[in-house]
Amino acid sequence: MSFSLVHLVKPTTQKEPAPLVLMLHGYGANEYDLIGLADALDARFTVISARAPLSLGNGGYAWFPLAFTDEGIKVLDTKSAIHSRDLILKFLDEIAAQYKVDAKRIFLMGFSQGSSMAYSIALTEPHRLAGMVAMSGRLPDERLLKLAPTEHLKNFPIFVSHGLYDEILPIQNGRESDARLRELQMNVAYKEYPMAHQISPECLSDISNWLTEQLNHAHH
Repeated sequence: MSFSLVHLVKPTTQKEPAPLVLMLHGYGANEYDLIGLADALDARFTVISARAPLSLGNGGYAWFPLAFTDEGIKVLDTKSAIHSRDLILKFLDEIAAQYKVDAKRIFLMGFSQGSSMAYSIALTEPHRLAGMVAMSGRLPDERLLKLAPTEHLKNFPIFVSHGLYDEILPIQNGRESDARLRELQMNVAYKEYPMAHQISPECLSDISNWLTEQLNHAHH
């Protein structure tokens, strides 16, 4: 079977269909970037780290092209962002067919540009996911998205982390995301950390605990 996305897998020890964390890396990274975090997550998860489709050369990949300008980061090609979102959705179907994962317990975990991809799926197809984690990211342009009805977004679980000293995507991005997600009545856990554009040990620990809570909560 040929998958729509190249990826790495950390299997679970579970015998029955396992909950899944699908990791989506940031601009210029690759599938190796986040998979190292898998050991910090609940052992019940199957963890998959996918590679974005657009090659930037030198082993770096992107979900869509960006321009780094004096006014901040600009999205160059919205069509490619939508194409990547569709690829991820197709990939989720392929994972469900190929690996023993529980389709009702799928979590996306995105960093930076990967967060934007995770948001775009959660906001348009929330029924496909059990929750998501957005690390150091920003919301995609909603004009490109066909938002799911409010009642489908209501209470959808999201953990948002952002660094106070982030120079790539300043803290305002995290705060604006938090405000918008609350407007949509999603169930947001928002935390700021004394870090730059990164994932500190404290941040990772909070994310891991949150994901475990989601699993335990879902069983009740």
